[in-house]
Amino acid sequence: MASLEPGLRRQIGAISLDGTSGTLLRCDPLGSPLGDALPYHQACPEQLAACTALVAPGSPAASASGSLARALELRQRQHSLGLGLLRHQADWLMGWLLGDWRWGEEGNNLKLGWDLIEGRWSGTLSRQTWAHELPEVVASGTRLGSLGAGARAELDLEPGCLVVAGTTDANAAVLAADPQPGDGITVLGTTLVLKQFSPAPIQGPGISCHRLGGHWLVGGASNAGGGVLRQFFTDRDLEQLSRQINPDQPSGLQLRPLPRRGERFPIDDPDLEPLLGPRPVSDALFLQGLLEGLAAIERDGWQRLQALGAPPIGRVISLGGGARNPQWRRIRERFLGMPVANRPNLSAAAGMARLALRALQQEPGATMANEPKALAAPTP
Repeated sequence: MASLEPGLRRQIGAISLDGTSGTLLRCDPLGSPLGDALPYHQACPEQLAACTALVAPGSPAASASGSLARALELRQRQHSLGLGLLRHQADWLMGWLLGDWRWGEEGNNLKLGWDLIEGRWSGTLSRQTWAHELPEVVASGTRLGSLGAGARAELDLEPGCLVVAGTTDANAAVLAADPQPGDGITVLGTTLVLKQFSPAPIQGPGISCHRLGGHWLVGGASNAGGGVLRQFFTDRDLEQLSRQINPDQPSGLQLRPLPRRGERFPIDDPDLEPLLGPRPVSDALFLQGLLEGLAAIERDGWQRLQALGAPPIGRVISLGGGARNPQWRRIRERFLGMPVANRPNLSAAAGMARLALRALQQEPGATMANEPKALAAPTP
């Protein structure tokens, strides 16, 4: 924000933000953290039984890799620290903007146990003694109010600047891409994220199901992605070695490029181990094997979504840093059996700007067109 000219700052009418939905923090009512956040990739298998007992069957929160498992782990670690609030990173930042940490955006809270279809917390979550730690859930695109005094002074913005409930980072990328019927979206960032619109919701461990722009948006996020590549190569290495790859000639390697033990999607298995060897002498061949392993995970992800009821897709639009790699695009076309269009310059930030603009143009109290205005507080 500091890089914006003062004249541009005066023109900002609304702010919306996105974040990786799985990273969870426990804070006090004034937003001060009670400890370190648990990152999205950290599974808590010891909490799996408790999760499945709390939520309805098929809920995305019924997973050792979900936010509910991390919430139970945080509460167990911090039980002596008093009253706490469970907030994902985007919701915490939204609270900082408002000076009010009670809200949570629905898409960011699905893996914590929010039932989007029913518009309430799944299973018996709202009847737990700690239900007060759950956020009051609102729909993506909801106008929540003006910037709080602290954020307004810190960011040097106008007093009337609105705070608009955002969404997850992958959903923000979808808004930026503006997909057409039959398109799937793959975000090639630190992790590999798949999204597509569906006429009906689908559910299952590791599956995300959102409402965006009045439509169902389904998908999943693997722990694998570009972050694995950076364990072995610099950006310059990736660029130079990729030029040496013949994407139409298989490497013969069978790699599973997970950054560590545990996977969320297309397989929900906290004990799944990476397979990163044996490493060939050729760095270019090793890179090709990693890229093919990621393409195989993407292929399996699209197949998983269709097996659960999502419609077939005919094209994939690629976003994120990995969409700049033409050799990887061709490898993916070979694995997926369909065209892949790279759009590396589309950003989640552009999607959030669209969301904020739409909210700014609507009447106060409105949400995005055709989207439910969900306001539900947990039962004390």
